[in-house]
Amino acid sequence: MRIADQYKPGKTVISFEIFPPKKEIGAQSLYYALDELCALKPGFISVTCGAGGSAGGAGATAEIAEHIIKECGTEALAHVTCADMSAGEVETVAADLKRRGIENVLALRGDGGEVKSKKEKVKSADEAEGPGLRGQGSGNKDVFFGGGFRYAKDLIVALKKHGFCLGAAGYPEGHISCDSEIDDIAHLKQKQDAGADFFITQLFFSNDIFYRFLDRARAAGVTRPICAGVMPILSKSQIERMIFMCGASLPSPIIKMINRYGDEGDSLVKAGLEYSCAQMQGLYAYGVDGIHIYTMNKPFIAKYCVERL
Repeated sequence: MRIADQYKPGKTVISFEIFPPKKEIGAQSLYYALDELCALKPGFISVTCGAGGSAGGAGATAEIAEHIIKECGTEALAHVTCADMSAGEVETVAADLKRRGIENVLALRGDGGEVKSKKEKVKSADEAEGPGLRGQGSGNKDVFFGGGFRYAKDLIVALKKHGFCLGAAGYPEGHISCDSEIDDIAHLKQKQDAGADFFITQLFFSNDIFYRFLDRARAAGVTRPICAGVMPILSKSQIERMIFMCGASLPSPIIKMINRYGDEGDSLVKAGLEYSCAQMQGLYAYGVDGIHIYTMNKPFIAKYCVERL
C-alpha cells in the first residue's frame, strides 16, 4: 500500500522508526522487537540505513523492510541515501526494492559516510540531506559526492520513474547546514515538485516550532502530508548528541528536567516519555497528518506512547 494514501483529512497516522543493528548478534533481537511493534498496528514502520548512517547498508534496510511487509503484515518505508552512490548503483537498489515488494521509499541525501570519491563543501540544506532521523547523517559539512546526486530531489527524480511512493525529509528548525529559513522551505517545495508524496520531519521538542514550520510550508505551496517526527528522551547523552547532530533547540522544561534527573536512569526515562507523550497528545489534538515515533528499537517506547495517545 502506498503510504501517502494513508494520510486522509481528519486522520493522524501513527508510525515508527527502527534501524538495522550494527552487529549481527542484534538482528534476532530486532526481529523480536518488530513483532511487538507490529502488534501495535502502526500505519507503517520506517527502516533507516543504520545507526550512524552506514551499518549494514541498503541491503540490510531492504531485508528488514521486506520482513516487516511479508512476515509482520505491516507496511514498511525503506530509507535510501545517495551521497555515495552512482546512478547505476541507485538503479540496482531500486530493482532490489521492487523485487522484495517494497513500494515506499524515504529518499535522503545522506552524509556520505561511506563515499568513494570527490569531497565538497555543503552550502545548503539539500546538500547534506539527512533529517537527523536516526541513522541519516550527522549534519557534517564535509560531504562526498560519488555519483552526481547532489540533492535529495535528484534521488527523488531517479526513484520516481520506478513507481515508488516517495517520502522526503523536512526540518522544523531548518537543516543544521542551512542558515536561511526561506531557503530551507524552498528546498522542501523543490522536493515536492520533484515527486515527493509526503514528508517526515526532523525531531523537535516544542510543538510551536512544528506549527510555525507547517504554516510556512503551506504558505510556500507545500501541499503534501507532513508527518511530525518525535524522539522520546532517554538519557542526557542522547540529547547532547541529537543537539549536535541536528541543531534542535531545547525548551526550558527539558533543560530543567535534565538538570533535575541528570543520568538517573529510570527517572529520566519516565520523565522523558511523559514529555514526549504530552507533545504527541498536543500534535494529535491539533490534527497533524502524522506522528512518527523514533523508537530506537525499543518496543516499550512505542507501546507507552501509543497507549497514552
